Amino acid sequence: MRAAFVGGSSGIGLATARLAVDAGWDVVILSRDPERADIDAERVALDIADEAAVRETFAALGPVDHLVFSPVARAGGPAKSLDLGAARTAFETKFWGPFAAVQAAEVRESIVFVSGVAAATPMRGGSATAAVNGALEALVRTLAVELAPVRVNAVSPGIIATPTWDGMAADDRTAMFDRL
Repeated sequence: MRAAFVGGSSGIGLATARLAVDAGWDVVILSRDPERADIDAERVALDIADEAAVRETFAALGPVDHLVFSPVARAGGPAKSLDLGAARTAFETKFWGPFAAVQAAEVRESIVFVSGVAAATPMRGGSATAAVNGALEALVRTLAVELAPVRVNAVSPGIIATPTWDGMAADDRTAMFDRL
């Protein structure tokens, strides 16, 4: 089995890639900084938000059995004062970049997108995150129909202690995890 993990250099993507390596799969980590991943796998530098780079990278990668997306770009804050540039970056990173990769990749068996609890659970300061995850989940339903027999799924693991949250103030992060 050959699997490509976009956003696989940390967090959930890296943990999943490690399981694939342990199972004997041929794994490729695609990330802006793939060298930070402590894993015995092929590593490819890729900014998923760069459409031309996505197309070029997947053309060179060749066929994969499984394609997993877990890239993150945070865009939090109250809707009335949200940095729309950060929100656009979140969409480019988690929605449009992976969409371009789906178009460019030759996938034989499955595509998995890591979504988020924000798609279904309103949270203060989470409007952009909710929007990108909701859009991603809507896309997945259509891709599942269009790309069959390739399986297309979204998984929403909830709020997990990963490096995604490292940019938050320590007190805010602790308070968030205490509410869970």
